[in-house]
Amino acid sequence: MKKLLAFFSILMKDMKNYYLKPPNISWGIIFPVSWTLMFFIRSSSDVDIRGILPGVMALSVLFGTTSMLAVTITFERKSRSFERLLLAPISLNLLMLAKTTGAIVFGIINAFIPVVFASFLANLSGVNWISAIIGVVFIAVTSTFLGLFIAVSVSEVFEAQTFSNFFRFPMMFLCGLFIPIEDLPVIVRPLSYMLPLTYGADILKSSINYNGSIQMWVSLLVLLGYSLGLFLISTHNIRKRWIY
Repeated sequence: MKKLLAFFSILMKDMKNYYLKPPNISWGIIFPVSWTLMFFIRSSSDVDIRGILPGVMALSVLFGTTSMLAVTITFERKSRSFERLLLAPISLNLLMLAKTTGAIVFGIINAFIPVVFASFLANLSGVNWISAIIGVVFIAVTSTFLGLFIAVSVSEVFEAQTFSNFFRFPMMFLCGLFIPIEDLPVIVRPLSYMLPLTYGADILKSSINYNGSIQMWVSLLVLLGYSLGLFLISTHNIRKRWIY
């Protein structure tokens, strides 16, 4: 009971203190929407709203979750409030799950903001919402743990944002969000399949437009593997660099 209470106390504290702060709003919501509007402005033909929706959803999750962790973890470590959290009657793994659950929820909510806009502009009938939600959840978890890995690797918030862009911007162009992987140069295609967002975006493509190219169970296994790996590496780094 104490562990559960500590878990939700940490989660609610982060929701109250960090959610909807300017960095999260700008990177998590405004940036993906603005980037999407670029298609409308620069395109000389009608934009396929449903066609770009999987990419916009994936970007909203990616930028929202990584921005959230860059603020919460890095700021609390610098202010030394993270050290006080280590006194909570829970294990480090459960503590970090409490710190990351809020970002996961934030990312899931972010994913469906573009869906709300798209519902007024395009026909979304026939979408497999069950697999779409599963894909969004897995993208949110993987992206959050990527953000955690980044946050525990730096000391300042601006460093975390800069380091995040090292991963985020290549994913925008190499993960098949808007440009099919088959249309990329052959030399960079292997890199595309090394990035976790490729598999999350493919799940959304299969769910919304039925044009995915990877078996869903393969994508889920890859995303699960990335999630576990990033979480374990991050907690190992915390123990090695912040505790011992």
